[in-house]
Amino acid sequence: MQSRRVGWALLSPSFLILFAMGLLPFFYVAWLGFHDWNTFSATGEKVWTWANNYRRLVFDEAFLGAMGRSLRFTFFTVSIQMVLGFLLANTLTRDFPGKTVFRTIYVLPLVVAPIAVGATWRLLSIPGWGPVPYFLDKWFDYDFRIGSNPTHAWIMLLLMDLWHWTPFVTLTMLAGLLGMPKEPLEQAQVDGANKAQVFRFLTIPLMMPVLLTVLFIRFMDALRIVDEAYMLTNGGPGLATTFIGIHIYRTVIPKQDFGYGSAMSLLTYYFTLMLCWLLFVAMSNQGKTRD
Repeated sequence: MQSRRVGWALLSPSFLILFAMGLLPFFYVAWLGFHDWNTFSATGEKVWTWANNYRRLVFDEAFLGAMGRSLRFTFFTVSIQMVLGFLLANTLTRDFPGKTVFRTIYVLPLVVAPIAVGATWRLLSIPGWGPVPYFLDKWFDYDFRIGSNPTHAWIMLLLMDLWHWTPFVTLTMLAGLLGMPKEPLEQAQVDGANKAQVFRFLTIPLMMPVLLTVLFIRFMDALRIVDEAYMLTNGGPGLATTFIGIHIYRTVIPKQDFGYGSAMSLLTYYFTLMLCWLLFVAMSNQGKTRD
């Protein structure tokens, strides 16, 4: 009994920090979402509006458009990163010359802050000065402008996110591959299974916990991208790269519409949880079907 009390006493500071830094802000945002609070208004006071903010969101084309762009960006980046990450992780399980040097250089993007990543890639893509548009124009006579061409802006955003976060996917999958038991794989090879059969019926089921973990983490991170996109394109050209995080920022900070911004944040949070739950159920059922 005494040891249990000591354990709870040692854990209490962590619980207090979690409650103060996690739960209290969440409940405050949830409560604020039912208010109309704009500091630019005549009174600047909070006005209880029930669910009016959420009713506005259903018909808000700007919010729905930002959410759609965020989902498209998340789908493309996460899909490519999962495939590239697995291929590179499988390559790193083998020995080749310069493996240690390559692995060290490869993980360097993970230690760079997102806002610095966006600023760096912005410098790389400035027309007339950045190396990307310069060499594309010199070698291929191609005018590359992320400030006026939405396709160019999307390409740079995808490449930037791949460069920044594929190493995380690779390292996580590499740990999963190195931690897999060797006995089932060796037994399958003895029984005459080819590489495709081993991959489908052994590697994927054994890696499913790692795949789910990486998928959830990258899905949530990609869906709430703000820093890199804001620094690289500032949401442009037009609204082409205005993702949901940038849209919420512009609603809360420049416009000072805290009530509506809180409602958008809470709905985005709920939407992210629901999508993650659907992904988990779908992949779990697929794993059971294979079994």
